[in-house]
Amino acid sequence: MADFKLSATLRGHEDDVRSTAFPSPSSIVSASRDFTVRVWAQQSSSPPTWDSTIKTHGKEFVNALAIVPPSSAFPEGLIVSGGKDQIIDVRQPSKNLDEDADALLIGHGNNVCALDVSEDGKYIVSGSWDMEARLWEVGKWGDSTVLQGHSASVWAVLAYDSNTIITGCADRQIRIYQTSGPPSPVRSIQAPDVVRALCRLLPTHPAGAQFASAGNDAVIRLWTLNGQQLAELHGHENFIYSLALLPNGGLVSAGEDRTVRIWQNNKCVQTITHPAISVWSVAVCQHNGDIVTGASDKLARVFTRDPARCATEPEIQQFNDDVKGSSIPQQTVGDINKEQLPGPDFLTQRSGTKEGQVQMIKELNGNVSAYQWSAAASQWVNVGTVVDSAGSGGRKISHNGKEYDYVFDVDIEDGKPPLKLPYNLNQNHYEAARKFIEDNELPLTYLDQVANFIIQNTQGATLGQSNAQGADPWGSDARYRPGDANQVASQPSPAPPAAKILPQKDYLPITTGNHKIIFKKLTEFNQALVNDGQKGISLNPPDVEQLNATVTALEKGNGKGIDITGVELLVKAATQWPADKRLPALDLLRLVLAFEEPAAFLVSPEQNLLPALLESDVFSESSPPNNTMMAIRCLSNLLQTDKGRLLASTEFDTIHPLISPFLTSKNRNLIIALTTLYINYSVLLNSENNADRALSLLDDLSKILTTATDSEAVYRALVATGTLLCLGPDFCEAGRDILQIGDAVTRAEQKVKEPRIRNVVAEIRQRLQG
Repeated sequence: MADFKLSATLRGHEDDVRSTAFPSPSSIVSASRDFTVRVWAQQSSSPPTWDSTIKTHGKEFVNALAIVPPSSAFPEGLIVSGGKDQIIDVRQPSKNLDEDADALLIGHGNNVCALDVSEDGKYIVSGSWDMEARLWEVGKWGDSTVLQGHSASVWAVLAYDSNTIITGCADRQIRIYQTSGPPSPVRSIQAPDVVRALCRLLPTHPAGAQFASAGNDAVIRLWTLNGQQLAELHGHENFIYSLALLPNGGLVSAGEDRTVRIWQNNKCVQTITHPAISVWSVAVCQHNGDIVTGASDKLARVFTRDPARCATEPEIQQFNDDVKGSSIPQQTVGDINKEQLPGPDFLTQRSGTKEGQVQMIKELNGNVSAYQWSAAASQWVNVGTVVDSAGSGGRKISHNGKEYDYVFDVDIEDGKPPLKLPYNLNQNHYEAARKFIEDNELPLTYLDQVANFIIQNTQGATLGQSNAQGADPWGSDARYRPGDANQVASQPSPAPPAAKILPQKDYLPITTGNHKIIFKKLTEFNQALVNDGQKGISLNPPDVEQLNATVTALEKGNGKGIDITGVELLVKAATQWPADKRLPALDLLRLVLAFEEPAAFLVSPEQNLLPALLESDVFSESSPPNNTMMAIRCLSNLLQTDKGRLLASTEFDTIHPLISPFLTSKNRNLIIALTTLYINYSVLLNSENNADRALSLLDDLSKILTTATDSEAVYRALVATGTLLCLGPDFCEAGRDILQIGDAVTRAEQKVKEPRIRNVVAEIRQRLQG
């Protein structure tokens, strides 16, 4: 059978392409961390060319896609997408960007990372970092059913058939649910590691396997629905993120080792290496067997076995050159002892033992190159150069039709546009500088200056040199790292001595949100109340219009334009509506509290939001966890304004017992909201210096540090702890000798191995030791 070859490169996204779908030979859908979903339509067939249209553009990463097949209700089918904003967008493919979605599904409390649709198109299943999988009936958008039992992020979901759902979880369990009647778990299969991908197999599978799984251990496993493992497929060298079924029964997999692998009869028959760090997604067109991939270099690529649909030879050669010229971060291949590596002679003297085998070679110039064995070509293929750090997180920058780690703007003459200086980390900086000078007809006297410019601006991120990279400690940069939901790598920057972290001096806000989508969901819930005849608590049309004006002012950041009447309506919806419909109003209240004028009203004796929240039972055990989480976010944002801080201080003895029961919560969003509130209280106490309150919070934080496992929650708890210890020696002594803070900090450090954790722990220990 012929190998897959490049058919087309789809350029348009501005960040990682996280998910792809291939519903027909002439249509592709892709989702990206650039906040968009694009639909690609084929413009010509030989060679294939594609053009895209943006269908959604939100304010957060989009991570997951699924396609509802055409039906009488939705003749075009539906595009289903979800991501970091926790909302699942459902829309017809022909809708324009400015048109409303057919449905916005709200229920998840964290990043939506997995979606699938049943083959009959009757239901959608979703998975999220909130440790929940949910079942949604197509066309009946209001409610969802939670598939119970998960204790960690649900990374993969599979609508196996009309009565069976399979989930893959970070708790290393594969769970099988029956959906006839109320969904119920029928089986749990222990996997060796975190499960990130699931795939249905053909009913005619020769071994009787029914589905495949893959994940962090880089192994694909074939299973029956009874939980029997029938085979293991080895070949990948890092996390596997995606699996898809070929029409002939073969499998396609994609992962963190930069490869897409084709499997037939349980053997890897082809390895397609990408010039990227991560290949996040692979999807198959069931009509013609072509595949589309999405990767960290911002590109989607189509591959085909049909010579009639292959790209032009120059395009294929360019792809191969990009792979060969790509920089492979040292950390993705492990420790390498250069002195023990074979030289180039190895490539002509030894054959590979299996398709996709990787061999590191020490080149004559001292560089380390990776070569991959191609069984079809019976030769070693250069797939990149190992470097100590990749300049752009694996995302190449296009310049004149080629991909580079960097493209610098160089100002040569005042008043003229800057010149573009492209550079790859596997280049010699003097050679790159010389080529730049020749291409732009500049004096050779610029050579040293340009070469030094390259060295300075890559901070030594060249071959054989290390580059200490800083990372945003709050996890808000754009680069995702597997295994940790929030950790990121920043663009190369100078590596100054680690900045002092403690004490935290600024109050942390929680103010990101898609205002329009939240408001739309609130109006949908309001209409449901009207339809149910609950007119006593529902909003009338003028109320909705008033709220719309309030949300518009909120979105524009115009605190003075936020009308108090609209704020009162939000309080009503957040505290008097049925509990399952309060979340959007609580979310908007959380955003309102960051502004001086409306916050002053909400904390005034006439209004005082706190008693209203108390009476609504949002802090009770029976309250939906997402409501409680959002209420704690409201409390945290109280401390963004002067009058809010005054209320948070005077009502501390009321607030503290309300939040204490949630110290050991497993809900990630809730515990992060709680630790953010504790940071803000620690900042407040550094100005008030109330010993009793500080010690009670330190006691709470010790419990959080002992039980929390999420890296962001642990970091925020540590910062709050360290800030409180900055109150003085007495607090450090009490923390060390009475509250056993040292032990809690040690346990936290052992659980989360990150530079930012180590840095703040070092500062805390320094204070504890006096």
